[in-house]
Amino acid sequence: MKIGFIGLGIMGKPMSKNLIKAGHELVVYNRSRPAIDELVAAGAAAGASSADVAARSDVVITMLPNSPDVKAVVLGENGVLAGAKAGMVLIDMSSIAPVASQEIAAACAEKGVKMLDAPVSGGEPKAIDGTLSIMVGGDKAVFDQMYDLLLSMGSSAVYCGAIGAGNTTKLANQVIVALNIAALSEAMMLAHKTGVDPNLVYAAIRGGLAGSTVMDAKAPMMIGQNFKPGFKIDLHIKDLNNALETGHAVGSPLPLTALAMEMLQQLHADGYGQEDHSALLRYYQKLTGETL
Repeated sequence: MKIGFIGLGIMGKPMSKNLIKAGHELVVYNRSRPAIDELVAAGAAAGASSADVAARSDVVITMLPNSPDVKAVVLGENGVLAGAKAGMVLIDMSSIAPVASQEIAAACAEKGVKMLDAPVSGGEPKAIDGTLSIMVGGDKAVFDQMYDLLLSMGSSAVYCGAIGAGNTTKLANQVIVALNIAALSEAMMLAHKTGVDPNLVYAAIRGGLAGSTVMDAKAPMMIGQNFKPGFKIDLHIKDLNNALETGHAVGSPLPLTALAMEMLQQLHADGYGQEDHSALLRYYQKLTGETL
């Protein structure tokens, strides 16, 4: 089975490398050439365009920033569908709006292309070590067919329902992650302001009900003032914007999400949009004038 991969950014590059390590024959394409050259050095073939990748592949995986990017790469001139053969499978692993996944899937169906929406959670570290959590929407038979391939990039792949369900699940994930990080930032600053060592607070509570994967990943970064991006603030803004739009469309209230969004937007305005979302701590540091 020949695999195409389009989008070799902070997530797509390590995911592609894990596919090569798993023994898959890979052809790749990216807007910037250096990422393509790096993958070619790792054993992939270079595609000339999205259409070229599709023409040479049984399965095409896309990992792109947002809905407009996926639409352009799949539906646009010289895009995936321009080169796709009937029976090809498109797995979009980008985090986009569920309605966009449904629109793209409908266009794919007209050309006989099957589609899964399969966003991931875990950020760059888990993309590198191949332990991403993958949330999948689409036809269950296609999911079953692609299951082993997905596990070349993740430690779990869960079928969530019809097309768009994967991205709905990812939006729920991103809401929970954002609110966890905001709560952690608030609590760590409370500890600091009352004179209690945040390291000790973290050690004391991480094994209790408040403990979480988010806390274990982000508390050490906050304490160390290390905001090197595993997942950028600007990307989380994109995800929460999709969550808010989806919530408004279906009548689901998201007041806490809206508050987290305002905090992230302030950090973007302050020039921190390319930092890790653990930099939500900076919001509280700005309010207090103190550094954790």
